[in-house]
Amino acid sequence: MKNMSAGFYVEKAVFKQERTSLFTTTWQLFGHVDQVQEQGSYISGDIAGMAVFVIRSHDNQLRAFRNVCRHRGARLLEPGTGECKRLRCPYHNWVYETTGALTHAPWFGEDQEFNVEDWPLEAIAVEQWRGLLFISLNPQETLTEQLRASIKELSAVPMENYHLCDTQVLEFEANWKIYTDNFVEGYHIPGIHPEFFKAIDFSRFETTAHDGLVKMTAPPRENLFYQGRWLWMWPNWTLSLFDGGMNTSRINPLDENRTQLIYRFYFDDNSDDSRTKRLDTIERNLDVIREDFGICIATHQNYSTDAYTPGPLSPLHEKGVNYFQQRYMKVINS
Repeated sequence: MKNMSAGFYVEKAVFKQERTSLFTTTWQLFGHVDQVQEQGSYISGDIAGMAVFVIRSHDNQLRAFRNVCRHRGARLLEPGTGECKRLRCPYHNWVYETTGALTHAPWFGEDQEFNVEDWPLEAIAVEQWRGLLFISLNPQETLTEQLRASIKELSAVPMENYHLCDTQVLEFEANWKIYTDNFVEGYHIPGIHPEFFKAIDFSRFETTAHDGLVKMTAPPRENLFYQGRWLWMWPNWTLSLFDGGMNTSRINPLDENRTQLIYRFYFDDNSDDSRTKRLDTIERNLDVIREDFGICIATHQNYSTDAYTPGPLSPLHEKGVNYFQQRYMKVINS
């Protein structure tokens, strides 16, 4: 087994192909139902730079759209969360209902062929699974089909009892696949995460990979806030468990050189009494996550200067890397 060649990580043409072949066609973790409980509440963001949003419309349905005005392509909603009764384009004041219907195009002028009913927002698919919201611009399979092994793996986890507590958005200068390669193996733990290494029995670290799921496990020692199970799901999201909660992340490429991590933290107890414990858990999670950035940035720099020739992958610790790369190459080469 060998690592992928550097060009797949740094070439702009590859990133453009990923948008079309991978990020447009798969289900993307986008948020949590806690964020869209009220009519008019929304989550706005992007999928590999493609602007989208999810909203609970005034008929109480969850809907998702491209965040693109049908007139001249302006963005309707700024990234983040909020509430609105209707959507007004900031460019030329076209007005849309929360159902996506265009209702008003002011000062447009007379045009017998123009009918507002012909210009609704472009709808995209949205589904929820155990409280998590997923969207897809052009799904090639159902959400259940994509999740496959993850459904069984998480069946005993009381995810419905966990409620969103905090969202953290992190960015760094490296390709999203470099970070993914890093996440799906524990080989780097002794070198990059010394305190984490001390808190697990690394000699018993195991990795399995199948049906869209890479699972890593290790028996915890004292003072480890994680439960000893870390999951990555195809094509670009993660879930890690700790006592009384979990975190999720979406590994979102901004371009071929930059990656955004959208981390959300969920707890079964969001009371004031547990606030100190929650904040400590979140910060300890973030400390581990940030430790990976430096090595990912340095690796990306080497890839971008043709300094790297693909090396061998460990059959013991890099099964997840091989699984991700093989599945990725099937998509890119199809």
